[in-house]
Amino acid sequence: MVVCGDDGLAHRLAAELRGVYGEQVTLVVPPSERAARPPVVGRARAASAALLDRVVNAAVGVRPVVAAAPGTATTAGTAGGEPVLEAVELTEAVLAEAGVERATALALVHDDDETNIRAALTARRLNPRLRLVLRLYNRRLGQHIEELLDQAAALAYGGGGDGGREASTTVLSDADTAAPALAATALAGTSKVVQTEGLLLRAVERPLPADSGLHTLALLSVSDPAGVTGGDQPRLLPDDEEVRGAAGRTAVVLEQVSTAAGPQSAAPGRGTGLVSSLASLFSRRLRWSLAGLVGCVLALAIALWAVTRIHPVRAFYLTLLDMFAIDDPALGAGIGRQLLQLLSALVGLLLLPVLLAAVLEALGTFRTATSLRKPPRGLGGHVVLLGLGKIGTRVLTRLRELNVPVVCVESDPEARGLATARRLRVPVVLGDVTQEGVLESAKIHRAQALLAVTSADTTNLEAVLYARTVRPDLRVVLRLYDDDFATAVYRTLRAAYPRALTRSRSVTHLAAPAFAGAMLGRQVLGAVAVERQVLLFAAVDVDGHPMLEGRTVRDAFRPGAWRVLALAGRTDTPPDHVLTKADRVVLAITRQGLAALR
Repeated sequence: MVVCGDDGLAHRLAAELRGVYGEQVTLVVPPSERAARPPVVGRARAASAALLDRVVNAAVGVRPVVAAAPGTATTAGTAGGEPVLEAVELTEAVLAEAGVERATALALVHDDDETNIRAALTARRLNPRLRLVLRLYNRRLGQHIEELLDQAAALAYGGGGDGGREASTTVLSDADTAAPALAATALAGTSKVVQTEGLLLRAVERPLPADSGLHTLALLSVSDPAGVTGGDQPRLLPDDEEVRGAAGRTAVVLEQVSTAAGPQSAAPGRGTGLVSSLASLFSRRLRWSLAGLVGCVLALAIALWAVTRIHPVRAFYLTLLDMFAIDDPALGAGIGRQLLQLLSALVGLLLLPVLLAAVLEALGTFRTATSLRKPPRGLGGHVVLLGLGKIGTRVLTRLRELNVPVVCVESDPEARGLATARRLRVPVVLGDVTQEGVLESAKIHRAQALLAVTSADTTNLEAVLYARTVRPDLRVVLRLYDDDFATAVYRTLRAAYPRALTRSRSVTHLAAPAFAGAMLGRQVLGAVAVERQVLLFAAVDVDGHPMLEGRTVRDAFRPGAWRVLALAGRTDTPPDHVLTKADRVVLAITRQGLAALR
C-alpha cells in the first residue's frame, strides 16, 4: 500500500496500516525542510511506535538526504523494511517509483485538494485496479471525482470486468470524520450520533445498571485522578458477562437504532418560506409588536361590526380609514362609532413608529449581512468554539445542526470559517485567544463548554487553562496533536479539576482508522471517540466472510472485535436472524476487529 501526504495524517495512517493491519506500506512525503511535524503515536503498540519513530527520523532529516529535484523522488530510508520516499511533486515518475502499478491501495492525504485530484487521475491511469482513497475538503467535488474515477476503472476493463469491480474510489475528509465526535464530546449528555445506510445510531454515556437490555459498546476507564492504577484503557465491545460484572460503571451504550428521518434539519433561522424570510429581517421583539397591532386592528373591526351591524368587510375597511387618519369623520354617528374611530386613530399613531423601526431594521440587516455578529448581552449556556479553520468550520456546522448556541473566537480575519459563521448568523469574536479579555467577550463565564480546535496545541492548552481560572467547573475539549502530550494534559487537568469534564481529541487519531478502513476495502461510515480510543461503524457485505455468513446475529458477535448492530436499511434485526450472502450488515467494530475480518 502507498500513502502520500504532507502532514501528520500521512504518518499516522502509515503507522496504522503497518502496526495494526500488518500491511506493507510505502510512504511518500515532501522533502524534510517542507514536511510538517509528524505525530507521536502512543506506546500501546510497540511495533507501531517503532515504525513511526523510524518514519519520523527520516521525515525530520535525522539522516542526510539528497534533495530531490521537482518531479523526482529520493529514498529517505526504510521503516520496518518499507521504503520512505521524498518528492516535491506527485508526478507519474514518483508514483511509479513508489510502486503504484503493483499496489493494492493508494491513499492521497495531502492538505491540498488539487494535489490529491491530480495524483489520483495519474494513478488510475497507471493502475486501473488500484483502490483509491482521497482526502478532499470539498464534498460536492468529491462526489464527482468518485464517479469519474470509478467510471474510468470500469472502462479500462471493458465496461465492468473483474478489474473494474476490484477497483474503488473513496473520498473522505478528516474534518467530516472528526467533527461529529468533537461536537458530541463538547455536549455532555447529548447522544453521539452516527448516520449509516438508512439508519440513525445513537450512543450515549451513562451509568450501567445491572441489566440494561441495551447494546453496550464500551466500558469507560475507572476514574483514577492520579493515573497510577493502570485502569486508563476503556474496554471496547465487552461481552455480556463482563457487562454484568461492571454494574454501576460508566459505559457507552447504544440508545436507539431507527430509520433516519432524512437529512439534518437546517440551522435555526435558516428555513424556507415567508415566515423564515421575515425572521431573518426583523427581530423577535419587532415581529411581536407588528403581530399585536394586527390583533388590535382585527379587534376594532369586529367591535365596529358589532356596534353598527354593517358588513364585516366594510367594517374592516372603515377601521383602516380611521387608523390611517383618512378624512371620514363619524359626525352624527352614535357614541360607540365615534369612540371606535378615536381608538383606531390611536392605534394608527402607534403603528407609525413600528413601521419606521421595521424599515430601519431591514436596512440595518442588509447593511450588516456581510459583517460578523457580536455575542448578545444576555447569552448563556452556549459553546465557545476556538478556531474556524477546516476542523472548526465542520464542528460549527455540526453544532448548529444540533441547535446548540455557539460563540466563535478566531484570530485570523481571513479564516475560511467566517463565511459559514455569517451564513449561520453565529456570533464571532475576532482576536487572539491568548490575550486577556477575548474569552470574556465570548461570555466564557456563562458558557456550558469550551471547544478548542485551533491547529496549535499550546494555544488550545493556554485557552483551556485560562478558562478554568474563570470557571473551574467548565467542560473543556482540547484538540491536541501529540498523543503523549495529550495523555499528560488529560491526567493533570482531571486531577486538578476532578469535578469538571476534560477530554482531549486528535483529529488525525480520529480520522486515520476511517482512511485505513477505506484502503482495506471496507466502507467505514463513522467513528465514536471512546476516551483516547475509537470505535468504528462499518457496512459490510456478508458474502465471503465465514465469520458472518451462516451465523445468527447473536453468534456473529465477537467480544472486543465487532458486534452486528443491524441489517442495512432495516430497523428490526432479531438476534436469531441467520445472516445470508445477500445481507449487508452494520457493524460496531474496533480497528483490530476490522483487520481480523479481512
